[in-house]
Amino acid sequence: MTALDLSSPVAVVGTGTMGQGIAQVALVAGHPVRLYDAVPGRARDAADAIGARLDRLVAKGRLTDAGRDAARARLQPADSLTELADCALVVEAVVERLDVKQRLFGELEDIVAEDCLLATNTSSLSVTAVGGALRHPGRFVGLHFFNPAPLLPLVEVVSGFATHAGSATRAYETARAWGKTPVACADTPGFIVNRIARPFYAEAFAVHEARAADPATVDAVLRECGGFRMGAFELTDLIGQDVNESVTHSVWQSFFQDARFTPSLAQRRLVESGRLGRKSGHGWYDHTEGAERPRPHTAGKEQPPAHVVVEGGLGPAAGLIELIREAGIEIRAEDAYGGTRLVLPGGGRLVLADGRTSAEFRDVVHFDLALDYRTATRIALSSSEDTSPRALAEATGLFQALGKEVSVIGDVPGMIVARTVARIIDLAHDAVAKGVATEEDIDTAMRLGVNYPLGPFEWDRRLGSGFAFGLLREMHDRDPSGRYAPSLALYRHVYATDKREGTS
Repeated sequence: MTALDLSSPVAVVGTGTMGQGIAQVALVAGHPVRLYDAVPGRARDAADAIGARLDRLVAKGRLTDAGRDAARARLQPADSLTELADCALVVEAVVERLDVKQRLFGELEDIVAEDCLLATNTSSLSVTAVGGALRHPGRFVGLHFFNPAPLLPLVEVVSGFATHAGSATRAYETARAWGKTPVACADTPGFIVNRIARPFYAEAFAVHEARAADPATVDAVLRECGGFRMGAFELTDLIGQDVNESVTHSVWQSFFQDARFTPSLAQRRLVESGRLGRKSGHGWYDHTEGAERPRPHTAGKEQPPAHVVVEGGLGPAAGLIELIREAGIEIRAEDAYGGTRLVLPGGGRLVLADGRTSAEFRDVVHFDLALDYRTATRIALSSSEDTSPRALAEATGLFQALGKEVSVIGDVPGMIVARTVARIIDLAHDAVAKGVATEEDIDTAMRLGVNYPLGPFEWDRRLGSGFAFGLLREMHDRDPSGRYAPSLALYRHVYATDKREGTS
């Protein structure tokens, strides 16, 4: 089944930010577009707003005058739902309330033709539940655009329990014909992006709640070490703390309060206090005019060690060996120990974050996972109260000699980037095993939907199949709540990989 013909009218119900954006996408693609809103006058106001955006596209050279004029001629506000009777697709973008959406689609079903595709842009409700009251739920599908819809390429095409394969295919191909990058997924809480992205926020908040690092430091480490576009605290301030917490709470409840999706008490208090982020002037950060942005914790200058001993290949941190050589620091031996650690001149050991704490060992300093140790500009270190000052100073001086800023955080297992990436990888494997989406679509969704530097499976292949599993197993031993328990899917993946490679 192919995409809708461009001569087919498309309707958008709900003319807020998302509705206007979706309408603009369909309009620029070449469809006649009908706009409807239950509030009188809003559809005409939305049509004027879309027209103004088309003018801006012309000014930027992204649309011709003729293209703008033709698009305007195809845009029609509707005063009643009955004016949508000849539409081939109706996309709903109204308030996120199940009863409101169900009532709307019930009315539409009595108006449009039987072959009209009905779609919801819901981000948090069950597509199955929204379409559950319809007489013909097979033509009902989720089309989840990301804000701003004209700019962001990703569209999650969600099949409800009763959605016909042909309906999902038509929606998928239509989104692609509109210049979007569609991904197919089953109806699951959070779909792909909002399900798999939960640890990005949750682990940052958990590190903060453990008083291991302040928001500015966590954000800096996620950006400058992990390669993420924004840190969790600044991103949720942009999204809105109420919006982000609502999605987290919805996913948690939908999974029957699964510990892996537990909301943050610190974020709950933030919402209760009215500190919703940029829109209220204050969230994790102060956004009032003239407010100074807090700086991340950055260690003072330390002398680099004269030499290090490399024990094992350092696993995902193997790139450090060449950087140490380039910095002129002597590598006295590369022992076949098989571990992932560096031994410093004073006897302290520098160990890649592995889910354990520094307090469990004598003179151990953990360092965080980096997307790329060569390009990373900041590294997080953690040590316990028993770690000698010399070990921490030598570890700090080593990374400073490699051109990195150093942030020393509290002794939390998994640190910041490592625990975040491990949990994202685990949820991704679990989603594939449960038929939510393919590995390729999950990687695409996470890169395009939330601008991750790598998709979960790209991370997994880079780190090695056992990294996430080993780190989460260690964290689960220290926090047996279930939050960090590796999924059965990840367990199977690791042991299947070991068998293929002959390592078990």
